[in-house]
Amino acid sequence: MSFDATTEAMMARAIWTGALTFGLVTVPVGLYTATEDHTVHFHQLQRGTGDRVRYNKINESTGEELDSGDIVKGYDLGGGEYVIVEPEELEEIAPGKSRVIDMAGFVDLDRIEPVFFERTYYLAPQDKEYLKVYELLRAALERSGKAGIATMTMRNKEYLTALRAQDDVLILHTMHWADEVRDPREELDVLPDRQTKVTSQEIETAQQLIDALSMDWDPEQFHDTSEERVKALVDAKRDGQEIVSEAGPPEATNVIDLMEALQRSVEQARSSRGEDKEPAGQLHRLPTHNRDGAGKKQPGKKAGAGHRGADGLESHTKTELYELASKADIPGRSKMNRQQLINALRQRSTAA
Repeated sequence: MSFDATTEAMMARAIWTGALTFGLVTVPVGLYTATEDHTVHFHQLQRGTGDRVRYNKINESTGEELDSGDIVKGYDLGGGEYVIVEPEELEEIAPGKSRVIDMAGFVDLDRIEPVFFERTYYLAPQDKEYLKVYELLRAALERSGKAGIATMTMRNKEYLTALRAQDDVLILHTMHWADEVRDPREELDVLPDRQTKVTSQEIETAQQLIDALSMDWDPEQFHDTSEERVKALVDAKRDGQEIVSEAGPPEATNVIDLMEALQRSVEQARSSRGEDKEPAGQLHRLPTHNRDGAGKKQPGKKAGAGHRGADGLESHTKTELYELASKADIPGRSKMNRQQLINALRQRSTAA
């Protein structure tokens, strides 16, 4: 991905400035917004008149319109009682080191589940004299494949962050705290369990479909079609043209016809790429980019100190591991990732 747009973004004013520290090394940095919103925005109008609708801040009791300076924050105690909190009081209790991104440690980037990522920013040195220190950290992170974990304070709020290298720039992700990420087992009524059986042949065929549809990641291939449809709607209405409705969603696949649907999908995917079709029932697994490295130790990964494969936990899905953890009554299991569940089960087994 080209970062020409990044260079242009750096010309904008930083939304936050401070210092990035790792160990005894410090570099003054600025934080810049990495993304922008292209959503089509509408004004609210009164139907029939076309007059703009505006929202004002009104005192509920008197009906008086208020200025921003007349408004304070209030915490609802119930029964119409509030605790009034002034802006300066919030500033006084803000977490310390409000101008410091202090690296607490470094983790393998692929160990961070994407659900934790919130917003993305570019991090740049405040002046050319700090380029070498900045580049030192960027190059080290790139070579290690790790992300730096830190906390920072911005706009009187403390954030958990992950810092990583991407091409010639440092990327900072603000992240959700652990207690902000919902447990899918508590939120979703329908999830697979041990009674949900799929055959090895079905999995193999589904994997062939994934292989057949595998591609290089190129974000330029994708664009916001919903925004285009909204603009087309506006243009059509302006020009007095007929509005054409979009087709509805496809029907759900019948479980009885699942294998047939998978096999036809594989053949269709291969045909669209100019590959030879193979008769149904004679589909063979396509090679993947890392097939030759199967079973080899990956860089940066630990061997498992004799545990891997010995107790069979590595072969379990996260759902299965969670069920085992529930039977073992392991505390905190609902907030554990897959590897943490494995470690907790092994510790319980050792203690027993």
